[in-house]
Amino acid sequence: MRTHNVTQDPEELNAIEEHLAGTLKRVSAPQGFVKGLRQRIRLPHRSEIVVRLLDWQTLLVVFGGVISGAMVILTVARALFHLVGRRNIG
Repeated sequence: MRTHNVTQDPEELNAIEEHLAGTLKRVSAPQGFVKGLRQRIRLPHRSEIVVRLLDWQTLLVVFGGVISGAMVILTVARALFHLVGRRNIG
């Protein structure tokens, strides 16, 4: 087993903290990179969100997918519980 040397000396701790504070420096991102990200990341307006939610076919597919996924997870969990339970009984 490996043990770590933990120091309790305040002077040594201060020296370590000063060293670590000097190694991490703030770096600003290039403006071109930031502009590109702002153009690519776009939040839809409220009206677009409302139109998407009013599309009942898409909403039905989403709800169906969520319920189907939940049923698959439940079925797999029950199967594993059944198989593990059988091993522990015998």
